[in-house]
Parts: sequence; C-alpha cells; structure tokens
Amino acid sequence: MMIDDVEWRVSPGLTGYEAAVADMEARADAIRAGTAHERIWLLQHAPLYTAGTSADSSELIDPRFPVHKTGRGGRYTYHGPGQRVGYVQLDLDARGRDVRCYVHALEQWVIGALAALGVAARAVEGRVGIWVDTPGGEAKIGAIGVRVRRWVTLHGFSVNVDPDLDHFAGIVPCGLSEFPVASLASIGNNASLDALDSALRATFPGFLAALAKACGKKNS
Repeated sequence: MMIDDVEWRVSPGLTGYEAAVADMEARADAIRAGTAHERIWLLQHAPLYTAGTSADSSELIDPRFPVHKTGRGGRYTYHGPGQRVGYVQLDLDARGRDVRCYVHALEQWVIGALAALGVAARAVEGRVGIWVDTPGGEAKIGAIGVRVRRWVTLHGFSVNVDPDLDHFAGIVPCGLSEFPVASLASIGNNASLDALDSALRATFPGFLAALAKACGKKNS
C-alpha cells in the first residue's frame, strides 16, 4: 500500500536480519537513483543482537543469540518475536538534510502512535529512544537507531509489544545499564502488533508534516 507516495510493507512471520539489511541497502540505492519509492517496512526478526557503530564489547554479556554488526548508530540492541521493527527509508535530500532533526521527528512519530494506543510515552533529553513510567521506575519501550547513506535513511525504530524481555539480559541495552526495558504487555497494555501498525499508519502523515516543517525548512 502507499501513503503520501511512500510504500508500506508489512512482512508476515520472521524476516532474516542479513536479508533485510541487503534489501534495505538495495532499496536505498534505488531511492537515490530515483527508481523506487521511499518505504516503511514493518517486520519481526528471530532473536538476535545487533551491534551499532558505538557498541562496546563489554556490554555483550551473554551472546546467546546471533550477533550482527550493523552500520546504524548506537550500541547493542535486541530484536525478536513480539517486537515491531520499523525500517524507515526516506530521502532526506528532499525532506531535509538534518539527521538530528530526523531522529527527533522519528521519536515523536512513535510516541504519537503509542499515545493512540493509550500509552504515555516520551523522549528524554540525552537518551535516544522511547520511554515510559512503570511501577519500578523509568523504562525503555522503544529504540531508535538510524543510518543515513547518500541522504537516504536506513534502519529506524523498534517497539516492544510483547517480546520475551528476558532476552534483553544478554546485553546492556543501548549501553544504559541503569534502566530496564518494558513492553506494552509488561505495562498492562494488550495492544497487538496489528494495532500498533494501524496507529503508526494513522500518525504517519503527521510525521511527514513535522519532518517537512522542522527539517525541510533548513534546506531552504
């Protein structure tokens, strides 16, 4: 399906990580060449850890799952069933050459989608990602990790819907040992992956508008 001339793709089942990265890179080249639409790709991976460009090997506590080095920013993160991964491929040459602004807009998009599901999530200054309050304190419910190549974005975000949170124990998630992770299920919200997808679609035009207003004007 298309939304505002951006292709939406939702993959059933589990998608192999290396195949997904190869697909993203090919799509980025095609977007840059003007032969393909921008794309939002929603999927799930089998349990794995990814190491961003700032990953510290001491934060890989128990490599119980495959570990993939990746070109996105950030440190170690986990992907697995029950977590919605969103790979966002937009042309920042057209939408605004400001990566910091793009990351902020991406955070606000996910926060808006969660608000549509009744979740009061937020961004926190100095900590990339999406945060919620729990009885045990602040916890991270979503991660942001991006790469920009020739002004086309790769990677994107993940939101914990109902993954096995014990799987995060093999790493220090995003290098933040003092904060736990949460999921929609763990905070008592029974929204499904499909419900999150619908909320993301509903709030997507607002994300594009915010991107144009905040980031695009810097190109003018």
